[in-house]
Amino acid sequence: MITFDNTRFTYNGQRFVLDGIDLHVRPGEYVAILGGNGSGKSTLAKHMNALLVPDEGTVTVDGRSTVDPDALYLIRSTAGMVFQNPDDQLVATLVENDVAFGPENLGLPADDLRERVTEALHTVGLQGFELRETAQLSGGQKQRVAIAGVLAMRPRVLILDEASAMLDPRGRTGLLRVMEQLHQAGMTVVTITHSMEEAALADRVLILDDGRVVREGAPADVLTDAAALTERGLTVPFATELSRCLQQAGVPVGTHLHDNDLEEELCALISSR
Repeated sequence: MITFDNTRFTYNGQRFVLDGIDLHVRPGEYVAILGGNGSGKSTLAKHMNALLVPDEGTVTVDGRSTVDPDALYLIRSTAGMVFQNPDDQLVATLVENDVAFGPENLGLPADDLRERVTEALHTVGLQGFELRETAQLSGGQKQRVAIAGVLAMRPRVLILDEASAMLDPRGRTGLLRVMEQLHQAGMTVVTITHSMEEAALADRVLILDDGRVVREGAPADVLTDAAALTERGLTVPFATELSRCLQQAGVPVGTHLHDNDLEEELCALISSR
């Protein structure tokens, strides 16, 4: 679906922000990319739909090279991106107009356009918000409108660049629920994040450091590697840290990534005594 082959990129012609990236995102996969500030995460994301193109190596999306100007429309139709600040992405005063902006530019008939707007808002849980003003929405609601605007284009890949970073806990929970539902429906999801809880939902986790992939694997392997995470200014998920504290205190629990899994084991442990 998306392939990086020895990809290198520099903004200033001196330091490579991406330095030899080899990465393949498979159709239907949910990939989380972690890394500290300046590690190259956002630069990597922008290469996934040709907002940036490599100086060396290649990036292909559904078999099409991002440096091919004739493929640009197809690439951006295939890979839709949601940015950190939804205010940078919203373009209309009313929710329905904002969601319709992308597909309307495709020249769709009015009935098809209406269907796409309704479908996208339902997917993100904002049905009934069509006539709400975007300026009056909460941060979480704005972010979901931004996602709906991308989904209305019917991409095959959803790329989220720190999309949960500016949200409160409630907004973040709602966003993660939408991402899980889209993935379960078969969409390819790539999320650039600092959130360990968000990364724990993925099929595969990568750690980026100084423009290179330095760790890659299943969440259960990568997110419990405290040494590798700490070295890059990252922390293990809360449930993992609490699991280990309980283990050190003599409580016979496993090491968990998710709060609810740890909670269930603790409840079972208590009820068995």
